[in-house]
Amino acid sequence: MSTSFDVIVIGSGFGGAIAARRLAEKGMRVLVLERGRRWEPEQYPRKPGDAWLFSNDRPARSNGWLDLRFFGHMIVAQAAGVGGGSLAYSSVVIKPSPEVFKTGWPSEITYEELKPHYDTVARELDLQVLPDNQLTKRFTLARDAARNLGYKERFSKLDLAISFSEHWHYGLEDAVDKKHSRQFVNAHGVRQGTCVHLGNCDIGCDVRAKNSLDVNYVPRAEQSGAEVRPLHLVRCIEPKGTAFRVVFDRLQNGQVIRGEETATQVVLAAGSIGTTELLLRCRDQFKTLPGVSPMLGKQWTSNANFLSFAKYPRDERLSQSTGPTIAGIMDFADGSFRNQRFVIEDDGFPNLVLGAVKACTEGRLRSATGQRVLKNFERYLQKGTPLRNVMVWLGAGKDAGDGELYLKRRWFRRSQHVLSLAWPYKHSEDVVKAMQAMHEQVTEATGGRSLPNPTWGVLRTLLTLHPMGGCVMGESAATGVVNHLGRVHGYPNLIVADGAIIPTPTVHNPSHTIAALAERIAAHVT
Repeated sequence: MSTSFDVIVIGSGFGGAIAARRLAEKGMRVLVLERGRRWEPEQYPRKPGDAWLFSNDRPARSNGWLDLRFFGHMIVAQAAGVGGGSLAYSSVVIKPSPEVFKTGWPSEITYEELKPHYDTVARELDLQVLPDNQLTKRFTLARDAARNLGYKERFSKLDLAISFSEHWHYGLEDAVDKKHSRQFVNAHGVRQGTCVHLGNCDIGCDVRAKNSLDVNYVPRAEQSGAEVRPLHLVRCIEPKGTAFRVVFDRLQNGQVIRGEETATQVVLAAGSIGTTELLLRCRDQFKTLPGVSPMLGKQWTSNANFLSFAKYPRDERLSQSTGPTIAGIMDFADGSFRNQRFVIEDDGFPNLVLGAVKACTEGRLRSATGQRVLKNFERYLQKGTPLRNVMVWLGAGKDAGDGELYLKRRWFRRSQHVLSLAWPYKHSEDVVKAMQAMHEQVTEATGGRSLPNPTWGVLRTLLTLHPMGGCVMGESAATGVVNHLGRVHGYPNLIVADGAIIPTPTVHNPSHTIAALAERIAAHVT
């Protein structure tokens, strides 16, 4: 069968962007199909009516920034757009402990094997730490907590995919303002700005200080000839002789237009949820890939993401919505606390009201009086919000890793298959309780008051930003969906190169490991 491309890459996150670049650099004809938009700073969602959410049921009409999936006892948050998860993650790029690879991984995958690929990713993303003259209130609070509890040696700055300037500091007049961002052209030929602590890391950096994949790996792929098509939602993969037929929906002007392309090889990189769902539908619903391993959907993990909140006295002025979302980490990955492996990070969230006001004051409101009123309101919101004294603690850890994604038929519409998740929360309660106890300790040690987490306390439901597994690596189809090079057992030209292949929780934020695995996988594709 004649093919249009050598490789079709599905998704443009940490797996897809890296695979696309490396394969294009080898001279291959590469097509990237991305379900989300190609976002520009002026399009980032800020106001209530903006494109916030991506809907899998109505993608042509709702193809916004964030895809939220609600399952039993689990909510999964994913980004949608060119750059994938890098658009909405907190810029944390950290290597896991070598202990992570001791059990549950193919023998070929070790920390030492991945080390050169970790180094490559760190260089390409230009990792930096928060400068000492720019420490956020959240960072110093977390650092004080570690010191007060005797955990000083466990606390450190995090490597961040953010571009900082030594010239910026909080002493500047109207410090948190785009006018202080210094423009530059990065090593990949893309114009960026330096960080001015706007606090919008998770919803699109207004000055492009975030070194997300759309300013490095993606443009490099395109410079080498790769074609990137946004708003293309892949529906089916079908073998055709020595090639694959990839069927997709093109989203245009509120319409769904069916299309297809062919390639000798296909790289799935739609994320743990997206990749697993696509393979499940191809195996169980469309019957185009019947030989995919019975392990498909199994060993899914949330990386034990756990959020808790703390309230502090008014004079603390935490500035929850200012600065990089996360900057520091307290590491208990050695299992020294309650025999559970986890980490604690300071966490922030964007001031959406401030964002909406800024959108109005930047030339969109013609009334001079209205501009003055809103400008004063903007200054108030910069100084403090009703949530300025709330601290968010983020935990991640080694959960049971025994979730399972599967397709379920609707009882009232048997022809419709719905992605479902079985996550036995009781198997992971111990690590969640350990993180909860540590959150309470760090709060008390800094004079705060712990607030209940309603989703966990009442519903036993977690929100995860670190979904992994579902297409895990294994030496055979009996133990995994793919081999150590991401090749699907039984379909050697079908490759998975994203977080779906990770067979155990990473404890630390997984972006660096996903990227390193993608670099290694791409290096072996010919």
